Order: sequence, then structure tokens, then C-alpha cells
Amino acid sequence: MIYNLNPEKVLFLDIETVPMVSEYNLLPEKFKLLWNHKAERIKHDDTDTPEMLFTRAGIYAEFGKIICISAGFLKFREFRIKSFFGEDEYELLKGFSEMLEKHYNPKDNLLCAHNGKEFDYPYIARRMLINGLRLPEMINIAGKKPWEVAHLDTMELWKFGDYKNYTSLELLSAVFGITTPKDDIDGSMVADVYFRENDLDRIVRYCQRDTLTVAQLLLSYMGRPQIKEEDIKIIQS
Repeated sequence: MIYNLNPEKVLFLDIETVPMVSEYNLLPEKFKLLWNHKAERIKHDDTDTPEMLFTRAGIYAEFGKIICISAGFLKFREFRIKSFFGEDEYELLKGFSEMLEKHYNPKDNLLCAHNGKEFDYPYIARRMLINGLRLPEMINIAGKKPWEVAHLDTMELWKFGDYKNYTSLELLSAVFGITTPKDDIDGSMVADVYFRENDLDRIVRYCQRDTLTVAQLLLSYMGRPQIKEEDIKIIQS
């Protein structure tokens, strides 16, 4: 099936998320109590306090927020990337939703992300609902049969039915010899770069890099050549 895909019909995604506030002590009292309950369930030992574990809050849509969505697509020989980012989560989600509604539909198109079915797609959907936004058809999977859901996941494709472990995008990039733009940031650093360094542009570049890597990985699965650096175009507006 993967060999019959038209990669120009696929929208490649990556998101970056952070905790709702910069540190545990800034949480509203109600959310502090709720996080305390969450921390009890995710701690590994008694030394893990809610304060220590709050650095992981960004991976949970109820305690985090999206600061960047990078979307990439192939057009002729070009790979074009557009990012939606900023302090206002509502506005970036609204912009992304409007792009999906205008240009993409589940009958003709697919979304593709790495670990997207476990993270990116549900996170986007949850944050859209929290922000009072209507879910676009590409994201809204309620009531759909599995074959009607237009979501690809490069990690799921790699599992071939094996659900025992997680394989990172970085590892698969190395395995397939995918060259990625050099950068000085990884996922564990995003919250610090956002809250302490106030450098959102750096995070956007990282998000765009991973979006490109997802595309390169799917093309590798299909036995197709990688996207050349000179064919990458960043859409500014």
C-alpha cells in the first residue's frame, strides 16, 4: 500500500509543546492539585515530587500548550514548510485549522507525523477543543472507521504490528542515512528555550527540521530519493 501513495497528497507535521506555565509554583491552585494527582500516577519513585515532574507537563494536553506547528508538503520538486507559532495558542491553532479546511480533506489527503497517532494528532485535537475551536475534518476522527482516518504515522509503519517499543525519529534517521540540518536543540530543551531564553524562533527552526525529517523518512520507506536542500522552501506568511 505504501508504494501506491502519492507523497504530494500528504501533509507532514510536527508540533512543539510546553507546560502551561514556566514552573509548578505558578500553577493556579486548582491545577496544582490536579497535577499533584497526575504526578502520583507517573512518578517512578518517592523522590519524584510534583515540582520535579512538572518539567514533563508539556506532553499532556491538559497541562500544556502548543507553541508551534510546522506543516510541510511536496509541490513538484519543492518541499514547502509553513509554521504556525506564537504566544497565542488560539491564533496559531486557528491558522492551522483554516489551512486544513481550505486545502486538505480526508478523502484526498493524508496527515503524516512520527508518533502522530499517540501524540501530535490527539494533542492538536484536544487543544483545539480547549480553545473553543471546531475540529477540521482531517483531525476529527470521532465515529470514523479505522480505514476512514486519514492519518499516517512513520513510527507505526516501522512497527509492522510490533507494539513493544518506541523508535525515535532520530534513530530512524540514522538508520536510513537521512541527513538533517544541524541544530543545537532537542526536545528536552524546548521548555527552557521558550520560558528562560525567550527564543521561539530557535524552536520553530527545530520544529521545521523535524517536519522535514518525517517527510524524508516516509520517502525512504517508499524507496524514493531524499529531498535536496536546495528544494526546501520556508513559507514566511
